[in-house]
Amino acid sequence: MRFRSTKSYKNQVSFKDAILRCLPPDGGLYIPSEAVDMRQFFLYMNDDTSFAELVSVLTPCLFQNELNPMAASRAAESAFIFEPELKILDKRHSVLNLYDGPTGYYKDFGCSFLASVLEELLKDDKRIMIVSASMGDTAASLAKAFQGRKRMTAVILFPRGAVYGLDPETFVPNGGNILPIQIEGTQDDCQKLVREMINDRPFAERYHITSSNSINAGRLLPQTLYYLYAFIKIKKEIHDDLVFSVPSANFGHLIAGLYAWKFGMPVNGFIAAMNTNNSFGDFIRGKPFTPKPLISTNTPSLDVANPTNYERLAAFYEESPSVMKNMVFPCSVSDETTVKTIEKVWEKYGIMMDTHGAVGFAGAESFLADDDSGSHVIIPVTRHPAKSAELIYKVTGKRPDMPERLRKLTKEAEPVAVIPAQLDLLEAAIASCC
Repeated sequence: MRFRSTKSYKNQVSFKDAILRCLPPDGGLYIPSEAVDMRQFFLYMNDDTSFAELVSVLTPCLFQNELNPMAASRAAESAFIFEPELKILDKRHSVLNLYDGPTGYYKDFGCSFLASVLEELLKDDKRIMIVSASMGDTAASLAKAFQGRKRMTAVILFPRGAVYGLDPETFVPNGGNILPIQIEGTQDDCQKLVREMINDRPFAERYHITSSNSINAGRLLPQTLYYLYAFIKIKKEIHDDLVFSVPSANFGHLIAGLYAWKFGMPVNGFIAAMNTNNSFGDFIRGKPFTPKPLISTNTPSLDVANPTNYERLAAFYEESPSVMKNMVFPCSVSDETTVKTIEKVWEKYGIMMDTHGAVGFAGAESFLADDDSGSHVIIPVTRHPAKSAELIYKVTGKRPDMPERLRKLTKEAEPVAVIPAQLDLLEAAIASCC
């Protein structure tokens, strides 16, 4: 598969180059320059296929001779000792649980894949540095995926406030390869610093810098694989239209689903389920995108007003305007509806659902209320219910069990450095540690 910038069809690069360089020189984002038809593989898989097996088969298709089948199999086995879980609830609803990874968060899939693939690609003893703007669940996912990986140092930038789930024994000053740095600013400041550092070519080339944020195609594309996995698990069970209701904020999750469709997955639509911020609702309906002031909600990971994946979604809109207008359905879900949905899902199905999954479920309910075709909707559930334990207890009177692996992630970690949001100070802090 070749990649191009969202700003140009020229200067196409390999998947390896897109991963290692991360950002095109013109300031755009890398996107596939063509779609790889994977139907010859996944249409013949059955519900006995494990997720690691699916990844082993499909990864060489993505890399197209850049990673041989043996290396792809090693990467899959290294990345995925966990897998998604599809549960059919009734004729019109299923959930795809994506929280059985090491940190109980769906980004474990993308982070683990990227870390494992990078380890396979770095056989020439070259070291790289992965710099990311992350907080909350994502920071823990990244740290867990990259800790102990050979020839890699992972720099995690996070804004004012605490960071949890990082093990000090894995930090660079203690002999590890994780370097958490607190930025005196916002998450937007952290993301800006990541871009600036990648575009500071002398520094970036000195440390071989890339990123594990979703600006990196290597973090984003593996998320297509759990959509394909859901399809092979359910294809024998349903005969109606298939729709996914995707909790959406930065829109990498939705774009991954759209790429799965481009790779051949038979699907009839995607619901872009957003919270009150509703960042792309107007844009999906064909209006200009105008960032709005950020609103804090009970779904903090969905609190995004200016998504970094805007250019990828805009490029998809340019390439396939009819798909965006007829296959992507925006839905805005209020905090009140989110809470009511948690209660409804518990009462009807006996399932505890975190707030982010509830936004996806509410989006499905809104869509099905106006649907006469008998569609079946799969809701990807992105966070373990224990991450919304207090609210779930308040709503249901029951407290979700917290697995021991997640209990260990509740401890606050101290950063290696705290600095203002200035590139020169960040680069100096990294140089002093590495």
